Amino acid sequence: MPLLGAIADDFTGATDLASMLVRQGMRTVQLIGVPQPGTHLPDADAIIVALKSRTAPVGEAVRDSLTALAWLRQAGCRQFFFKYCSTFDSTEAGNIGPVADALVDALDAGFALACPAFPANGRSVYQGHLFVGQVLLNESGMESHPLTPMKDANLVRVLSRQTDATVGLVPYASVSRGAEAIRSAMTQLKEQGRRYAIVDAVSNEDLFAIGEAAAHHALITGGSGVAIGLPENFRKAGLLQSEADPGLLPEIGGHAAVLAGSCSRATLFQIGKARQHLPTLELDALATPDAQILAAQALDWAATQLGNTPVLIAASAPPDKVAALQDRLGRDEAGALVEHSLALIAEGLVARGVRRMVVAGGETSGAIVQRLGVQLLRIGTEIDPGVPWTLAEGSGPQLKLALKSGNFGAPDFFTNAFALDAAK
Repeated sequence: MPLLGAIADDFTGATDLASMLVRQGMRTVQLIGVPQPGTHLPDADAIIVALKSRTAPVGEAVRDSLTALAWLRQAGCRQFFFKYCSTFDSTEAGNIGPVADALVDALDAGFALACPAFPANGRSVYQGHLFVGQVLLNESGMESHPLTPMKDANLVRVLSRQTDATVGLVPYASVSRGAEAIRSAMTQLKEQGRRYAIVDAVSNEDLFAIGEAAAHHALITGGSGVAIGLPENFRKAGLLQSEADPGLLPEIGGHAAVLAGSCSRATLFQIGKARQHLPTLELDALATPDAQILAAQALDWAATQLGNTPVLIAASAPPDKVAALQDRLGRDEAGALVEHSLALIAEGLVARGVRRMVVAGGETSGAIVQRLGVQLLRIGTEIDPGVPWTLAEGSGPQLKLALKSGNFGAPDFFTNAFALDAAK
């Protein structure tokens, strides 16, 4: 019987969370969308339903999240987790606030913490402000995100604009004193009528303490980092005995490829590094705003390049080119063009024998796994914090996929991923 049921607002975030739980000893399965009734699932301590709801219309995001919650409750999960990005990606209208409101109401929880901190990847929260490395969120490049520009680092303000409920803060002065002080601070906020508490965290020790403090919360919201302390709660209660081995994925032959759709600074730098070692094609959606033509061009190029070395196909672009494409097509249409192009390319690459693929970008990953008919991901070895290799199962051939959040990964992530897989 599963213990933890999670709803993730994109697919890379779901694998990020799955990797965290596996590392802490929970057998974890990631589902692509809400499964159909009667779907057989392997035994698992945690089930993550991955949605493509981060940038969906608010009503659609709420509906899909509630459907996922209902399925997880029926599956027998005891505690629930709403996973969003460690950079709190959202617009002024949502979707973090509206989805959290709906889940709190459905579970009759009354209160939930919100903590996107992930110190291993440079995400920390101090005095309610989100830092990316040494800079505030709104100075990190996220202020230029093509879909969810983050122009305010104060998460109390950001979340307050997305909900009619009131939002409080558990400051670092409380967090640094441990689980009991955190629990007391959250209780005080709830008694004051606050529905949410942004919780500071700057280290893994803070996250373990927050997890312990939330042992009896019906709902927890945040990035994958705050989940680090949850498995121990189940273990102390005698509910978790299994120890997961994150390396047990089979070897899969065939060609390898990287598909990049993220426009984050990290991904752009990773593309620059990989270009020195991998055959690379950079798509120009502004010059050719047609997904079918872009895909055909990319697949013709790949046919001459596929071999023993991974190929890299990127639709990523710096902010000025993204802005130009959005001005020409509209924001949503520009994003859809890139996603559809890369999904078609992924489908064509699989038909040409690609069986190992790294995908950069949450929206891109969602489009690709849906196009490939992936239904379930088994979690394997972590490449970098928050990014594991996974075994994809569905209507097509078995694939190894690494779904990378745009902001995650070391500069040489793309080449390291395949080197790690070859070493297993």
